[in-house]
Amino acid sequence: MRPEKEFLVQEASNFINNSNFFFLTDYQGIDAEQTSELRKALSDKGAEFHVVKNSSLKLATKEKGLDLDDHLKGHTAIVFGGDDPSAVAKALVGYFKKTDKVSVKAGALSQKVLTSNEVKQLATLPGLESLRSQLLSLLNTSASQLLSVMSAPSRGFLTVLQAKAKED
Repeated sequence: MRPEKEFLVQEASNFINNSNFFFLTDYQGIDAEQTSELRKALSDKGAEFHVVKNSSLKLATKEKGLDLDDHLKGHTAIVFGGDDPSAVAKALVGYFKKTDKVSVKAGALSQKVLTSNEVKQLATLPGLESLRSQLLSLLNTSASQLLSVMSAPSRGFLTVLQAKAKED
C-alpha cells in the first residue's frame, strides 16, 4: 500500500478507535459555512466532523470487524467523539432536519452497526445527564417508600394509643 493511502487508513482507524461510537453522514449539498456551523454544533457536544475517503473507511471498518460497505457510497463524513452518543445524534439529526440537504447514512455503537433509522431513534432518547437524574430519582423514591413502609406499624400503634388516651 502506498504511504499516502496507509496514512489515510490509519487516520480513519484512529477516528473509529478514539470513540465508542461514530456516525457516517452524507455531506453533499452543504457549503463551507454550513459545514462550519455543523462542526460548531457538534463540538459543543464534544464530537468532531471529518470528511474521509470511502476506501479508507472500508479498510478501517474491516480492521474493527464492522461491515459498513453498503453505506460507503457517495460523499461520506464521519462524526465521532463525545461522551453521550444520544446528544451527538440529536445534534446531527437536528442539524440535518434544519438544512434538509444531507442525511445520516449509518453508525456504530461499540460493535453494533446502526442503520440510519436506528441513529434517528438514538437521537430521540434522553441524554446521559437526564438518564442519570432519572435513575437517581428512582433510587431516592424507593428509599423514601421503604422508610414510609417501615415506619407505618409504629405510626399505627401511636395512633391507637392516642385514641385510647382520648377515651379515658
